[in-house]
Amino acid sequence: MAPIADPPHRNGLLVVQPLKKRRCVECRNGPLALLVLEEGAPRCLDCADLGHLVFLPRGDTALTRRSREGSTLSAVVVRFNRRRGRYERQGVMVEEVALSRAEERCLADAEARRRRRARDARRREAEDVRFTDAFAREIRRLFPYCPADRARVIAAHASVRGSGRVGRSSAGRALSEAAVTAAVRASVRHTETPYDQLLMSGVSRYEARRRIAATVDTRLWEWRDDITARA
Repeated sequence: MAPIADPPHRNGLLVVQPLKKRRCVECRNGPLALLVLEEGAPRCLDCADLGHLVFLPRGDTALTRRSREGSTLSAVVVRFNRRRGRYERQGVMVEEVALSRAEERCLADAEARRRRRARDARRREAEDVRFTDAFAREIRRLFPYCPADRARVIAAHASVRGSGRVGRSSAGRALSEAAVTAAVRASVRHTETPYDQLLMSGVSRYEARRRIAATVDTRLWEWRDDITARA
């Protein structure tokens, strides 16, 4: 049997995932899924006194770190990559009890992260409600005759977190008059004029806005002034 090239040896023990079928030179068991090389000769994990260890594949950094920290004996598992011409890490061998304890700690951390995410979500939701309320109040201050439910709808639409809408701009968060008015104008444009239909029919955005500008301005003027009192 041709010897296997030794992988680069750093601090600690190395276990190899062989590319070819190999048998242990001592007990003749095989083929071996994992082996230890001693002077180029393959030995099974039992003959190398590592049979009590369990394999933990790579991928979970925290689990790997904690497993190795809690394991009196551990080894790095490597496999040769022919295309790259080098050995690459595949995981570690650790004591089973150390892996179990590490899994418990990671699960506890995951639960803590879940609870923190839930708290953060509730906090953001409360912040969003407060901001939407403030935005709606500002709409009603600038446009006192805008119906309260309509003001709420406009505020809720404009202030959706992550939407990129005017309510989430720096000016919108500051409740500037220009930003609030822009949100109201956009709502009227899309819900009370044929603006969207014009765009779908191929009319340019600028031309479509020109055609519906009078309708939008009239509605904003009505919401600023009590026209019924003048009638």
